[in-house]
Amino acid sequence: MKFVDEYRDAELARGLGAQIAALAEPGRHYKVMEVCGGHTHTIYKHGIEAHLPESVELVHGPGCPVCVIPMGRVDDGIAIAKRPNVIFTCFGDMMRVPGGDGSLLEAKAEGADVRFVYSPLDALKIARENPDREVVFYAIGFETTAPSTALTLMRAKQEGLKNFSVMCNHVTIVPPLKALLESPDLRLDAFIGPGHVSTVVGCRPYEFIPRDYGQPVVVAGFEPLDLLQSIFMIMRQLSEGRAEVENQYGRVVFWEGNPRALDVLQEVFELRPHFEWRGLGFISQSALSLSDAYADWDAELRYDVPGVRVADPKACQCGEVLKGVIKPWECKVFGTACTPETPIGTCMVSSEGACAAYYNFGRFAKPKARAGA
Repeated sequence: MKFVDEYRDAELARGLGAQIAALAEPGRHYKVMEVCGGHTHTIYKHGIEAHLPESVELVHGPGCPVCVIPMGRVDDGIAIAKRPNVIFTCFGDMMRVPGGDGSLLEAKAEGADVRFVYSPLDALKIARENPDREVVFYAIGFETTAPSTALTLMRAKQEGLKNFSVMCNHVTIVPPLKALLESPDLRLDAFIGPGHVSTVVGCRPYEFIPRDYGQPVVVAGFEPLDLLQSIFMIMRQLSEGRAEVENQYGRVVFWEGNPRALDVLQEVFELRPHFEWRGLGFISQSALSLSDAYADWDAELRYDVPGVRVADPKACQCGEVLKGVIKPWECKVFGTACTPETPIGTCMVSSEGACAAYYNFGRFAKPKARAGA
């Protein structure tokens, strides 16, 4: 294949849907979790569920990097941003994420120098251009974006830029998957593995899922036919009584991942003993912090941050959505009090959030009608 429209061929999609239906065992209900928020948006933007039999249900996982940041960490960032002489930089999605003390966008409106950037290198450039100011980069994301933060820190160290620092909120993919598999609230049959994360970590880290829990994992790409093919591969495993890790995204993902990126992560970061996830609570060794070699560029060591835990609003059910326990339209405030313009939870803010996918692509009216029937 050479062009994107080849990954969106309607006839091939219908054919894959028929093959998936043929593999479905009569009377059995299948629940498959797509871990990555990018997959969720593909599913609802392109109507993937319309090609699946009713017995195959897709549920959404915690693979949205903005969505899993707890409110307390947002407040910590705001506290740094409001300090005099600080230029606080972050990705655009983070600007509107609500904390207990408002959002970074509101802090900007109140006078804080908050700027959105497209990469940590943009933040480093701002630090070079403003030697008399302190520039902080609010780093988020799974292993997908962590290498770019690591390389930026390596460059800052090489250049001796002392007015640059990073508030690290990078998280790792395997611990939350283990937490979900141990959760009594959720019964799953298989996982659609995250494609972007796997370009860095490869497929090997997921081997514990079929080995310890007997569930298939298929790492998938982000086009409609990628998703349908990965679901077909999962259904074929289940019908044959197999549980393995398979790689549908072979044009991008290699089994062992990206060795150079993994080396960079090991040099710059170390695992935190524990880290709080929105909706999932504290998960051991599930996030990264800067290693001792880069302590001079650690914003959490440079500044006094509150570090206070903030409970999510009672009306918000982002946690249940991130765990796949409920669908976004089942949340009491979805589409009413909580919209992209006035978000209560992170799942409605992020471009990878499940609630934003449902809202933007109109995938909530039909399920609500069916539920009320």
